[in-house]
Amino acid sequence: MATSTKALIVQSDRTLLLDIHCETAEETRQAIMPFAELEKSPEHIHTYRITPLSLWNAASAGLTPHDVVETLRQHSRYEIPDGIMEGFSLLMSRYGKIKMIQENENDKDMLFLQIDDDEIRLEIEQIKALDKYLITASNDAMHSSCKKGFYLTLVNRGTVKRELIRAGWPVQDEAPLVKGEDLEIRLREKCLSGRPFVPRDYQLTAARAFGGYGVIALPCGSGKTIVGMLIMSILKTNTLILTTNVAAVHQWMEELLDKTELTSDQIAEYTGDCKAVAPVTVATYQIISWRPDKNLDFPHFKLFRERAWGLVIYDEVHLLPAPVFRVTAELQAIRRLGLTAALIREDGEEDAVFSLVGPKRYDVPWKDLENRGWIAEAFCTEIRLDLPQELKIPYATASQREKYRIAAENPLKENIVLQLIENHKEDQILVIGQYLSQLDSLAKILNAPLITGRTPNAERERIYSSFKRGEVRVIVVSKVANFAIDLPDASMAVQVSGSFGSRQEEAQRLGRILRPKGLNTNNGSDANGCRSNTRNSWFFSLVSGYTVEEEFAANRQKFLTEQGYKYSIQKWNPRQTGQSEKGRI
Repeated sequence: MATSTKALIVQSDRTLLLDIHCETAEETRQAIMPFAELEKSPEHIHTYRITPLSLWNAASAGLTPHDVVETLRQHSRYEIPDGIMEGFSLLMSRYGKIKMIQENENDKDMLFLQIDDDEIRLEIEQIKALDKYLITASNDAMHSSCKKGFYLTLVNRGTVKRELIRAGWPVQDEAPLVKGEDLEIRLREKCLSGRPFVPRDYQLTAARAFGGYGVIALPCGSGKTIVGMLIMSILKTNTLILTTNVAAVHQWMEELLDKTELTSDQIAEYTGDCKAVAPVTVATYQIISWRPDKNLDFPHFKLFRERAWGLVIYDEVHLLPAPVFRVTAELQAIRRLGLTAALIREDGEEDAVFSLVGPKRYDVPWKDLENRGWIAEAFCTEIRLDLPQELKIPYATASQREKYRIAAENPLKENIVLQLIENHKEDQILVIGQYLSQLDSLAKILNAPLITGRTPNAERERIYSSFKRGEVRVIVVSKVANFAIDLPDASMAVQVSGSFGSRQEEAQRLGRILRPKGLNTNNGSDANGCRSNTRNSWFFSLVSGYTVEEEFAANRQKFLTEQGYKYSIQKWNPRQTGQSEKGRI
């Protein structure tokens, strides 16, 4: 391959720059995806990074250090910097030094951590966080195998792997995956509405990349649910789907009935409202991790162990590492799929997903799908406004946390929300915020329905249905709408406050408006993969200038700019009706 046709630039800090205008860019992207993490994907150059976790991903998929080096040499436009590949062999060789196996088929509740290297075994013994999980193997008659390592209970399978990867030792998990009960799952050629159902090319590619366990990362609105159903149709087994809230449970159930030949008696809901189990069961994380007392067992989780699941789907998998969801690590013996829009956690615990679910198997830049018309084109704007004079002294004397709330609840934001809604009369709008008092006030001013954590599930679904039918044009929502809410006609979001600097929340909130509008089939596809009569989407963030909110907003917008979205900043001038200092907002 001539140098001029090579798309990759390898830098000494192990970042890889991909020139997306090069004719070999897509070929190169596919080649480096197994061992490099996509970090940024703006207009011209996409940035990937080689990390210990990405190299362990590669090793788990069977790649060697030589494979990585040869791929870089084949696709690099320039000579690879000296020293860039030092350490690849050392890092990748760590994968496989510790193996997790099932030593005794008759005792399926116990696993064995096999560590043949004495030095590594001694190092593991010093990890205090593992003391309560590991039992040192003895060489008595009971354990005649004389293997070197530790025993652990099945329930701690995921937790042990998580602690070991934190210590720099990824576990090669060879304990067998259980075979679930068979279930015939076929996709429909036409949805119940009669419209053709044709999975998109990237959805098919993502499903084929799933190797029994791992994570698929796709933008909001791109059809992650369909990827899950494709994998279900491949594996044809009893499936447990875990998601974030009751509304998301019902959406999964509706999609399954609409796009598969499963019948209503084969699909069950297991939530606080209804507790039933069927060959395909959709449950919330909250219900299976609930227990009446922290010293007692998880009563609902035991129910799920009693069925022969062959697949567990973790919707919004980035939530899984949270302590309340750690109990789901017990399902390690089952094929498991994680779905997410962005595998970002502000606490830096993305490696927990690697341990509990598996490596990332597939992702695609958001802008690539936008350019092909699979998700809507979004315009992101931050509108800055001053604090009113009467709040400046209270702000100056407040604690850091109180400063953020004062800035976030700036009452002048209400005027901007009214102005934006007036200026976008053709759009269906979500007003999203963090603080309930602020949202209550906005809902009253706008005469709009309000959805918070206190809203009963039946009322939430009634409001969502009214919004989908166009009977309601504006709804005010708290962070309960961040995840897994399907509002395909929403074309504008106004963010009045957020969870400090959370990039993950920014991704989810933008995702509420990314479903392309006006597409002519149920899966948003046509023969050429193009959209028709598509409307743009608008994402506005209201930020009090010269406050800590401005600092947090900079971190939130980092995610958007790294995905290739242009992010404009406007200053609001209250003396101009319907205008900002830079024009109409």
